[in-house]
Amino acid sequence: MLDVRHLQVLRSIAQEGSLAAAGRALHYSQPTITHHLASLEAHFNVQLVQRGPRGATLTELGEALLPHAEAVLDRLRHAELEVRNLAERGMRTIHIGTFPTAGALLLAPAVKRLHHQGVHISLTEGELPLLLRGLRARELQAALVFSQPGDRLDLEEEVELHPLLSDPLLLVMPQDHPCASLGQVPLAELRDTAWVGAADPHDPCDRVLAWACSREGYEPLHAMRTDDYAVVQGLVAAGTGVALVPRLALGAPRPDVVVRPLAGPVLAREISVAVLRSTSASAAQELISALLEQAALITDRWATT
Repeated sequence: MLDVRHLQVLRSIAQEGSLAAAGRALHYSQPTITHHLASLEAHFNVQLVQRGPRGATLTELGEALLPHAEAVLDRLRHAELEVRNLAERGMRTIHIGTFPTAGALLLAPAVKRLHHQGVHISLTEGELPLLLRGLRARELQAALVFSQPGDRLDLEEEVELHPLLSDPLLLVMPQDHPCASLGQVPLAELRDTAWVGAADPHDPCDRVLAWACSREGYEPLHAMRTDDYAVVQGLVAAGTGVALVPRLALGAPRPDVVVRPLAGPVLAREISVAVLRSTSASAAQELISALLEQAALITDRWATT
C-alpha cells in the first residue's frame, strides 16, 4: 500500500539530487530514506531512482510517477489547510484572487454575502498573469479572470470556468477630440490617433483593439502604457491619446474626458470565475452563486443607464 512518505521521498530526491540531501530536507535519516524508496519501488516492482557517484536521478518511470506524486501531495496540503481553517475559524475558507476592477464592484458585495453564510474569503489582488499562476500553483482556490471572447486562458482540467458577465470596452477621449461630438465613434476615424494601452501588450483588451483596428487596415499606435485606469483617464485628459476602457473599470469618468461606444461590433472582455475542482463543493457553489447574482445586478444597471 502506498504511503504519503514514499511520495515525499520521491519528490525530495528529484528536487535535491541525492538520497542524502533528500534526507536532510525531510529530516529523515539515510536508512529511512532508503527504506521508503525501496518500499515505493517494491510497490510498483520497478526501479524509480538511478543512484550514481554524483547523486541520484529519477529513471524514466520515476519521472512518469513524479507529477502524480506532486498532485497527490498538493491535494493533501490543500485538504489540511482547509480543515485547519475550519478548526481555527469555525468557518469555511476560500483563497480567491481578483484583478482590481472586479474586486471593487463584483467581488466585494459577494464577499459580504458569503460572510453571512459562514464562508471566509482570503484575498489576493493582482493582474491576470499573477492570478493564473496562483491557480496553477494551487495557491488560489478561485480567481476572477477575464479574456477576449474566444480566448483560451490555458487553464488545467482541474479548473472549472464559470462565465459571469460581458464587460463592454468604451472609448475615452479628451473633450476637444474631433470625434467627441459623435454618438458612436468609427475606428476608421482614429487611424492617426495615439492610444494609451495596458502595461502588458498582450493584455486581452489591447489584443481585441489590435484585431478591430486591423479590420480597418491599420495598427494602433500606443503612446503610453499603464494598468491604472485613473492614470489612463488622466493621460487622456492631458491629450496624450485615447483609450479603450472596460466599463467595469470606468467608474465615474473625469469631467474633462468624453466616453463613447465604438461603432460596429461590440468589443468586450469576458469576466469569469475560475474555481479549482478540489474546493469544498458547498463553498464553491455559494461563491459562484453570489458572483452570478452580483454580475446580474451590474448588467441590469448598465442596461438602464
